[in-house]
Amino acid sequence: MNVLVTGGAGYIGSHSVAELLEAGHDVVVVDNLCNGSEQALRRVEGITGKSVSFEECDIRDRESLGRVFGNHDIDAVIHFAGLKAVGESVNVPLAYYDNNVHGTTVLCEAMAAAGVFKLVFSSSATVYGVEAPVPYQEDMPRGTTLNPYGTSKAMVETILEDLCKADDRWAVSLLRYFNPIGAHPSGLIGEDPQGIPNNLMPFISQVAIGRRDGLSIFGSDYPTEDGTCVRDYLHVVDLAVGHLKALERLSDPGVYTYNLGTGSGVSVLEMVKTFTEVTEVDVPYRFAPPRDGDLPAFWADSSKAQEELGWCAEKGLEEMMRDTWCWQSKNPEGYS
Repeated sequence: MNVLVTGGAGYIGSHSVAELLEAGHDVVVVDNLCNGSEQALRRVEGITGKSVSFEECDIRDRESLGRVFGNHDIDAVIHFAGLKAVGESVNVPLAYYDNNVHGTTVLCEAMAAAGVFKLVFSSSATVYGVEAPVPYQEDMPRGTTLNPYGTSKAMVETILEDLCKADDRWAVSLLRYFNPIGAHPSGLIGEDPQGIPNNLMPFISQVAIGRRDGLSIFGSDYPTEDGTCVRDYLHVVDLAVGHLKALERLSDPGVYTYNLGTGSGVSVLEMVKTFTEVTEVDVPYRFAPPRDGDLPAFWADSSKAQEELGWCAEKGLEEMMRDTWCWQSKNPEGYS
């Protein structure tokens, strides 16, 4: 299968490109490189021994997308491209709606014009909103999102559902992620956030490597076992395999929604403790006031993905920590 991967030079995208190539698919990547690195794709080629076609392109650029589809015989699209920092989305909401929502509509228009109707969309557990009980299940309604990032994901899901109702040629998978961490076991590709990390794991690893003075843990009196937030962390390679499984099962028209998570929660303090035990590197931390909008705890029910896709998270927390440290210690400054 010839697969177009938008945002394929980013963290999750590059790991998914590696899995696609290993499975025998041909891959074309489009990325504007605002959160990605072409170096990641060159390293993916080194890992797999296979080539990646790369087009530097913004998905909002209809003309450039048209050229990409004209130059390549595409069978399906995996759509990662978009902005993803929760805090930033609160400050610049229009940028998030422009990139994430408008960008997706432009992509779908370009796909339809090229006769491509298979799409795997990178969504988020944030669409369940503040009302949802845990564990999150796919048949729950989308809830009240807390920030423009989450709202943009919910809006795109709605758009894609409406598109499938209006045109029965479309087959779409909505993959709701929980908290991907880790890196390729080779240490060649991993998470390389621009500026100050927005997520816990790269912040921990940057403190461990000496790029940050210490870790701030936001909140210490949540109604959890140790008072810190609990999340469902899964290995990025497991997540990438989930995209491969979803793509390969995407045959009949319609919308297919899946949670991709481990099905269990881990607290922030547990994360720090496990990282220190696995790496034998100390991570100094301090408690800070809780952040607005942080939920105490949530995790996935991923049984539907197991039943319908044959997918489940296989890598444990210690492996996630070990692979994160392998990446960070080999690449102290990331791809730069």
